[in-house]
Amino acid sequence: MRYLDLADSLRARIASGRAGSAGGALPSESELGEEFKASRVTVRRSLELLRAEGLVLSRRGAGWFISPGTVRQSLAKVTTVEAALEAAGATPRRAVYEFSYEPASGHVAKLLKTRGEVLKVGRVNLADDHPFAVVTVWVPADLGRDLSRADVEAATFYDLLPFAGVRFGRVTQSIGADLANADDAKRLGVSKGSALLTCRRLTFDHDDRPVLFADHRYRADRTSFEIELPSVASSAPTKPGVRHG
Repeated sequence: MRYLDLADSLRARIASGRAGSAGGALPSESELGEEFKASRVTVRRSLELLRAEGLVLSRRGAGWFISPGTVRQSLAKVTTVEAALEAAGATPRRAVYEFSYEPASGHVAKLLKTRGEVLKVGRVNLADDHPFAVVTVWVPADLGRDLSRADVEAATFYDLLPFAGVRFGRVTQSIGADLANADDAKRLGVSKGSALLTCRRLTFDHDDRPVLFADHRYRADRTSFEIELPSVASSAPTKPGVRHG
């Protein structure tokens, strides 16, 4: 069986729901090969094609899974990764892999306007236990000094910083794209060089002091950013050569 034919069969099975629910595991490569009378190479090429289409995903050492689908995030309001996942019907979870205090340097020092220490937190956000985003957050040390690793694994900084007296104000965001480096690839379960969507968010307090900088790196096959624009303003048409004064 050609890998394109096998991909068509698996695609139809996923679309009909016969392969299981979103986020569910697929049969192993050997089981698929036995069922479809196909070689391991053919099965792998078929699954990689479906992964490129965003229909399946793989987890190193765990096998292949049906993609939970795309999570749409609105840029019209400030929201958290957890809230976006819950709105999409997924169960969010966070796994913190770094919690440290370090001297502010480079762009972090410039954005947070501090030369002192910052609390740096690195985490993986999961949707139904599947990697969804890698997020790194920096806050001035004076605001994070009473926080523990358990705190930032259980709640968002938007929930925690008000206990330090922070009243949130404006937020600026920049959206971009990047390629997964080795660390991204390992944490997100993708190949090195895979496409990522990025979001950098700087949050200010009520007195316009920068209090939180976050760098989000999303699997491009798992999320999209959307914004609703006002209606297009049209101007009255004019005939060539006619001037209005």
